[in-house]
Amino acid sequence: MTIVIISMQLNIGGPFARGPGGELLAGGVRQRMVLSALYLIAERGVQGTSIADVLERSGAPRGSVYHHFPGGKDEIVGAAMEYMATDARAPLRALRGSDVAGIVTGFINLWRGVLTRSEFAAGCATAGVTVSGESETARAAARKVFEVWIADLTELLEAAGVDRSKAADFAWMLFASTEGALVFARAEHSMRALDLVEQQLLSLGATLA
Repeated sequence: MTIVIISMQLNIGGPFARGPGGELLAGGVRQRMVLSALYLIAERGVQGTSIADVLERSGAPRGSVYHHFPGGKDEIVGAAMEYMATDARAPLRALRGSDVAGIVTGFINLWRGVLTRSEFAAGCATAGVTVSGESETARAAARKVFEVWIADLTELLEAAGVDRSKAADFAWMLFASTEGALVFARAEHSMRALDLVEQQLLSLGATLA
């Protein structure tokens, strides 16, 4: 099995641009708010995440909302989904060069990392927006995330030698099965569901290439 082991991380405490006095610069404040919103949505859903929660977690001043997100909470959610559709795909793309088994294990390991770091409190922020989004715009943004991630998985599988029609179907199955396993994992505080899904998908994947 050829695999690139990599873990997806919402780097809330990562390096942000700061001024000479240590204050967060404009770009750093916005990024911190987006990443904080992502984590909170992954943990609580959209309805359980308030602007006050985002400000508290990010450490951003109240005025940051009006400056960076004049559209309020919906705009913050939209920015979080845009991040998931762009920058957050880097760990997934890094699986290029893996075989089918490596893609399966690598993708599931992304979510094992999320569960481990959050002590099973957080799941998939995109799923959180899908089931608890407060506007059709937010849900449409979540659909876009699923579409581009599945397209990436399909391309990875094709590069691993899987026929395109089979690659697309398997990509959907991999993502959908993992999303369901995340729910069970959070409920049980156990990786058992992800382990079982991985085993079954590895067996199926072995027949594809």
